[in-house]
Amino acid sequence: MPHITRDSLLTLEGYAKVRPQMRAEIMAHKKNRMVELGDHVTLIFEDEKTMRYQIQEMLRAERTFEESGIQDELDAYNPLVPDGTNWKATMMIQYSDPDERKVALAKLKGIEDRIWVQVADQPKVYAIADEDLERETEEKTSSVHFLRFELDATSIAAAKGGSPIRMGIDLDAYKVDAMTLAENTRASLVGDLV
Repeated sequence: MPHITRDSLLTLEGYAKVRPQMRAEIMAHKKNRMVELGDHVTLIFEDEKTMRYQIQEMLRAERTFEESGIQDELDAYNPLVPDGTNWKATMMIQYSDPDERKVALAKLKGIEDRIWVQVADQPKVYAIADEDLERETEEKTSSVHFLRFELDATSIAAAKGGSPIRMGIDLDAYKVDAMTLAENTRASLVGDLV
């Protein structure tokens, strides 16, 4: 799968011209790549398009135009682009009330390792979480995690063949039974596989 290169990025001026259109396209694209697991956990499955947008937004926000700064953004976000045998997702745990969130994050320690996907009747594939750095402390988990679901050849073939994809969470404090992904989401995720 292609990674984002310095030469493939727009300049700050070029991005400013297309930003409103690109934002609208990305928001529509993300709708097909978003999975809600229960009331408080959302996964956004990343791909080259979502990460390109994120990099362009970061460069814009930080007014970065120096090579080293651009390379830092590429190094930070390219690992979140799937490589053909996996799905990669940003997981957000959301509670609007700060006090409720604090209590929940303490109870949800380890949730990032208990999220799974399953293609057809293949074994569940549990997330590999936060490969870049540890986001959990002794007291609580983070409200944001980065997940990778590494698929074997049989699961990839089944997904590409149209089999259902299910997801869930096996954590006593936040259990989500198997839910089948909507067809638009399934089709979008299959596009990440080779």
